[in-house]
Amino acid sequence: MQKTITKKWIPYILIAPTLIYYIVFWLRPVISSVYYSFFDESNIFTLNNYITIFKDPYFKQALINTSIFVLISVTIEFLISLGLALIINKKFKGAQILLSIALIPMALPAVAVGAMWSSGFATYGWVNSLLYHLGIISESGKFAFLAGNDFQSLMLIILIDAWQVIPFMMVILLAGLQGLPKDSIEAGYIFGGTKFTVLRKITLPMLKSSIQTALILRIISAIQVWLIIVMIYGYRRIPVLLEEVVFYEEQLIGFYRVALAYSVIVAAIVSVVSIIYLKISGAFKKEEL
Repeated sequence: MQKTITKKWIPYILIAPTLIYYIVFWLRPVISSVYYSFFDESNIFTLNNYITIFKDPYFKQALINTSIFVLISVTIEFLISLGLALIINKKFKGAQILLSIALIPMALPAVAVGAMWSSGFATYGWVNSLLYHLGIISESGKFAFLAGNDFQSLMLIILIDAWQVIPFMMVILLAGLQGLPKDSIEAGYIFGGTKFTVLRKITLPMLKSSIQTALILRIISAIQVWLIIVMIYGYRRIPVLLEEVVFYEEQLIGFYRVALAYSVIVAAIVSVVSIIYLKISGAFKKEEL
């Protein structure tokens, strides 16, 4: 009887350290942020923090820019990542070398990526220098990469972000592909299926859990993008949601509680978008036995 009770509590004992960690370093700060977002600097209850945000014209622009960024970047990065994962999964000669090279951007911190591309896309940066020495452009024909309009600038950020993030999604999808039963795929070819048919009707359905994982992680991180944008363009050149949180906290005096309110709004958006995606993708449905 005592052994049965002991075994019953073993799972709870094992997860206790993780649970305590999340309560102390995640749940407590979240509750504290939500609570203090309804108080001003004098600790008087107010809704002015949220009113300030909704009246700020940059909030609407940040919401639009973040939505465009998430929609375009996640779509492009998923398609390219899936294509690369399918290619590397063929295990051709040199596949491991290609995989090792492709993983390099993922290992770089966002600060390094921002600094590298900020200097690279300057008028006299290394990108124009490379194009010039390759004979693609002349001395007077250098591109002003950072002088485009808001949409062009956002597309440039998406390009830079894709360079860094694609390896991350590719690894998740590649791990899923390598775990698929080969018998089912081979059976598809035996019964006359084309490569596209086998991919669409066998490979992708079996890869669903890996696709869901890659997409939900990428959607969450895409909503929270900000550092690369600030390092290349500065604050409020291309406003996005999380950048506005940092702007209110670090660039303005006396707006810390507004920054807390902004972080609560961003957290709410991330939660809602994640739940909607998981609902649409069928992640909440129990698999039939």
